[in-house]
Amino acid sequence: MFWLCANLMGYNEQMKKQKLSTNNYKKMALIGYFSLLFFMPLWLLVLSPSEGLSTSTTLLLFVLPLLFPLKGMLQGNPYTFAWANFIVLIYFLHSLTTLWVLPSDRIWATLELIFASIMFFGCSYYAKYRGQELGLSIRKKKEDK
Repeated sequence: MFWLCANLMGYNEQMKKQKLSTNNYKKMALIGYFSLLFFMPLWLLVLSPSEGLSTSTTLLLFVLPLLFPLKGMLQGNPYTFAWANFIVLIYFLHSLTTLWVLPSDRIWATLELIFASIMFFGCSYYAKYRGQELGLSIRKKKEDK
C-alpha cells in the first residue's frame, strides 16, 4: 500500500513539471500562427473562394486580426502570446462552424482547427512559463507591513 501511495505521489509531482522547454512552446505558437496567416487567405481566396465575400472583405475579416499580435509574438512578449489567444478563438469558431455547415470544406476547416489548436496550446503555455521565468504576475503582490 505504501509503495502505491509513494508512486502516485511521485507521479503527481512529475505531472507538475514543465513538459517542454519554453522555447518549444514559443515555436509551437509561432508555427500555428504563421500556418493560419498563410492558410486562411489560401483557403478562402484560392482553394475554395466564397461567392458571398469579396477579396478585400475576406482579407479584412480573416487576415487582419492575425496581424495585430505579429510584432509582440516575434519579440517573444508573454503578454502578447496571452492575448493572442482571444484572437485565435475567432478561428476556432470559424472552423467549427464550417465543419458543421459546409461538408465540402471539411478538410480545410479541419486544418484550420488544427492550426488554431496548435497556436492556442503554444501561446497558453509560453505565456505561462515565460511569464514565470520573468517574474511577471497578473495579480498584485501583497506588500509586507
